[in-house]
Amino acid sequence: MNSEPNHLIKASSPYLLQHAYNPVNWFEWGEEALQKARDEQKLILVSIGYSACHWCHVMERESFENHEVAEVMNRHFICIKVDREERPDIDQIYMLAIQLMTGSGGWPLNCICLPDQRPIYGGTYFKKDDWINILSHVAGLWKNEPDKARQYADRLTDGIRNAEKIVPNVKTAEYTKEDLKEIIEPWKRYFDMSEGGYNRAPKFPLPNNWQFMLRYSHLMKDDATHVSALLTLEKMALGGIYDQIGGGFARYSVDEDWHVPHFEKMLYDNGQLISLYAEAYLYAGMPLFKQVAQESIEWVKREMTSPEGLFYAALDADSEGVEGKFYVWSSEEFEVLAGGDHLLLAEYFNVTEEGNWEEEQTNILLRRYTDEEFAEARGLAVHELQHKVRLLKESLLEQRSGRVRPGLDDKCITAWNAMMIKGLAESANVFGEQSYYDMAVKAATFILDHLISPTGGLYRNYKGGKASIPGFLDDYAFFIEALLSLYAVDFQEKWLNEAKRLTEIVLEDFSDPDGPMLFYTSVTGESLIARKHELMDNVIPASNSVMAQNLQALGLFFDESVYVDKAGAMLAAIQPQIKTYGSAYSNWAIQLLNEVFGINEIAVAGNEVKSALEELNGIYIPNKITIAGTNSALPLLKDKQSIETKIYICRNKACQLPVLSVEEAIKLIN
Repeated sequence: MNSEPNHLIKASSPYLLQHAYNPVNWFEWGEEALQKARDEQKLILVSIGYSACHWCHVMERESFENHEVAEVMNRHFICIKVDREERPDIDQIYMLAIQLMTGSGGWPLNCICLPDQRPIYGGTYFKKDDWINILSHVAGLWKNEPDKARQYADRLTDGIRNAEKIVPNVKTAEYTKEDLKEIIEPWKRYFDMSEGGYNRAPKFPLPNNWQFMLRYSHLMKDDATHVSALLTLEKMALGGIYDQIGGGFARYSVDEDWHVPHFEKMLYDNGQLISLYAEAYLYAGMPLFKQVAQESIEWVKREMTSPEGLFYAALDADSEGVEGKFYVWSSEEFEVLAGGDHLLLAEYFNVTEEGNWEEEQTNILLRRYTDEEFAEARGLAVHELQHKVRLLKESLLEQRSGRVRPGLDDKCITAWNAMMIKGLAESANVFGEQSYYDMAVKAATFILDHLISPTGGLYRNYKGGKASIPGFLDDYAFFIEALLSLYAVDFQEKWLNEAKRLTEIVLEDFSDPDGPMLFYTSVTGESLIARKHELMDNVIPASNSVMAQNLQALGLFFDESVYVDKAGAMLAAIQPQIKTYGSAYSNWAIQLLNEVFGINEIAVAGNEVKSALEELNGIYIPNKITIAGTNSALPLLKDKQSIETKIYICRNKACQLPVLSVEEAIKLIN
């Protein structure tokens, strides 16, 4: 460790600040470093990671804190450290470069570039000696054979610019149920019908995949997707990937049983999973699903909420340099806290003297059975078991709060905050819980008050009282979606109007003149070596698929055919790809479901609509938008004012005659 800091000492990102005392002369990505590379004709070393990344910390310890390694890096390179969560635009380009070079990618991501930012070599984690050899070899190539290095850069940059080219596609026929079956049939072969998820390890939650499965099983009356989705949600909720004491999910499970988590907790996973479990509770009514959503929200409230009401980015996997140390228990500790019920509760949480994973004599708390199953097997009343478990959880949580905590990444990212706002708003509707709505409104209002740029666009980040990075497409797409979810709770049209205003910015600044998709970066943003489209749904749905659904919904709310047509063109361009790899296009597949089954536009008019809306909130209708209010200018409510409550069901530009009860309205939907 150096006594003098490098240039990262001025950064706002906790990840960059972790490297501020490395002997490597790190710079932040910016004009100072890039100009220095051009002036000195030095190679650029771009090293990308994030605060909750275990192997990023390992490479820092082995290489970036080592003076011998730092000497080689500083002599030959302008070294730039990037937080991929703050600058996904940079990460996107160099990750694609690594994938083209090596066939795989991941973090830490280390890419060597020419002074003009074009990549020539890279990879992920390197051991110290290998790293020194590679650095020396590439520096030698640039010194002795610069033309060869430029040829590499030409080829690689062409590959980056031309990858993922989507051809505009004109839809010639109506989408049908057959189009949906073509996607799902090959996909079903990968289901793990004993442990949930897919037949592989590690296992990621992939919330959007299971949201599609719930909706597909409901609308298509399909058994396999019904069983698989509910099994997956149950197994994740009972497994070690879920924090059984404090709520919230880890990023993934290293095994196929959801047993051993990779312990970091990410805001984007948990925002989506809260939405998913709330929706699954509405669909299936399982108490476990409600418990998971509510405990996870309590965790967010307790550990992830900033004084301003925004939500922090992540919790590290490690504490005291040991992965998972904060979360695991010895049987002795557990026995003391469980008292006279320790045998029963050790069985409930799978705690053993020898320990239940590779770390000797430590236990990850997990369950094999729901409360109902366990209580029946042990001859207990469910409420009696739950009372014992609740008391133990309180004791364990109190004991755990005295431990050294995992590192907190306390930057706030607009896109991830938006996912949590949506999860909270949807939970407020499903569970009838005002405090969840209040949390959502506080965060959304703060973004609208403090993360809007002078030109009216969004900022991506907030930390230490300042926002500095212009928003990317995911920030706009997810925040617009969050505004729509707030409207679905309180029917205040200010949310819709703001969503429409931001959508106009998206269409102005992110459109691609050569195709229907939207660029990830704004035309007003920093110019990198390529502008990319984010098309595949991964652990986070693609910003294009989210934006397409926003356009579809806003087109219906405001009767804007331009929006609806744009959404349709985006889906038509991607639709041929969906059946090739369903799980990587699951959010697009939800849009396809909406096309096949239509979106139910439910307009509720009258002076006393509250009870009708509450009743509608208790019914699972995944393909709907709801509109309510008096004196509204929205097209669907115009001329529908009434003293008594009337419910209108519209679809494909045609409305049924109004009905007076939710029961009659549901008949029209079904």
